Parts: sequence; C-alpha cells; structure tokens
Amino acid sequence: MGAVFLFLVGFGLAITGGISLIFYLNFLPAGLLWSDYFAFIVTRIECYFLPIGLLIIWLVIYRFSNNP
Repeated sequence: MGAVFLFLVGFGLAITGGISLIFYLNFLPAGLLWSDYFAFIVTRIECYFLPIGLLIIWLVIYRFSNNP
C-alpha cells in the first residue's frame, strides 16, 4: 500500500512539473529566446517537480519490482 501511495505522489509531482514547463512555453511567443526560457525555469521550484516525480516513480518501480 505504501508503494502505491509513493507512486501516486511521484506521478502527481511529475504531472505538476510537466504542466508547469508546458505552461511556461507560452513565454516564447512573447519574445523570449530559448536561453531566456531555460534561465527562467531554472529559477522556478515547480519545474523541479518533474525530475523529482520521475525519480520517485523510478525508485518505487525499481525497489518494489518482483525480480528474483
């Protein structure tokens, strides 16, 4: 049951981070360059949720897999 909870927490964090990255892509048509975009998302904490969530998902799958 704990593995399912951790998996869902990781999934939620990954979704939140991914949506934030896509949302901030709307700054590109406003005149920002790709370098400005990457410099901006590095400063936003919600953009770090994507790699943290993917790491949690990977750890849960790797740790609780039924390998002999």
